[in-house]
Amino acid sequence: MASFRTQQASNRRKTWLLLGSMFSLIAFVVYAVALYFGEVGVSIVPIAVIIALVSVWGSYWASDKIVLRMTGAQVIDENNHPQLYNLVHEIVIASGLPMPKIAIVHDHAPNAFATGRDPEHAVIAFTTGLLDKMDREQIQGVVAHELAHVANRDTLVSAVAATTAGALALMSDLLIRMMWFGGANRRSNNGGNPLALVAALVALILAPIAASLLKSAISRKREALADATAVAYTRNPAGLRRALETLAHDSTVVNQRSTAVAHVWIESPLDAKAAAKLFATHPPIEERIALLRQMENGQL
Repeated sequence: MASFRTQQASNRRKTWLLLGSMFSLIAFVVYAVALYFGEVGVSIVPIAVIIALVSVWGSYWASDKIVLRMTGAQVIDENNHPQLYNLVHEIVIASGLPMPKIAIVHDHAPNAFATGRDPEHAVIAFTTGLLDKMDREQIQGVVAHELAHVANRDTLVSAVAATTAGALALMSDLLIRMMWFGGANRRSNNGGNPLALVAALVALILAPIAASLLKSAISRKREALADATAVAYTRNPAGLRRALETLAHDSTVVNQRSTAVAHVWIESPLDAKAAAKLFATHPPIEERIALLRQMENGQL
């Protein structure tokens, strides 16, 4: 447990690092555009800072609503699904966390995710396919995994990473089109400096890629920690291991296959063969199953 708590503290530090990195990327894009438009000066610095603060703070504050909207999840009350509420409450007691809201995604594919800026505003969502195809022990393992994400502040990181990476991609695409179609006029404004054009284009192209790489790398590490923390809650590696085996053997995927929120699900809905390893949001599910099996056998 000491190692878990050490890693949890490390994750909290990395949360602030991610927020700072996303802030810097947005400010960098704003500065690069200002450079191209010939508006570089002391006055552009506070503008870049304000835009970056609004983007990052907005995604932080509304993280749960953003992810729920993007996945189509609907929050339910205890009367809708009392058995699920009781099961979640059992793991809440073991974890010492506040009771999260519970949401349902109407989808035949088994999957689940957690979101929210902190434990007091957390939401755990399950697809109807997962609730239909898994038994109590397996669902218990999934609940523990998602609550582990809440405890480790992974839900905040996931939401900020998704919304900021998406915003950067949209900003970059729009600004590149503006620069492409209005190139002659803009070049006259910045004195015809070709270095300004090159610097701006490089910034607009690389910033979204950097945001996606950062999001994916951190997501992979946090999945492994969430699996280990889940076992600490349940004292039963078999439940989560069997749940992951069910996910691995099921070929259906959730309909909400947006790349922006692929990293929040317990199993990525994207085609692992089609995605480059650098951009993969989850470690291979076979590796996660193998580690849990080692825990069952007392090897870890």
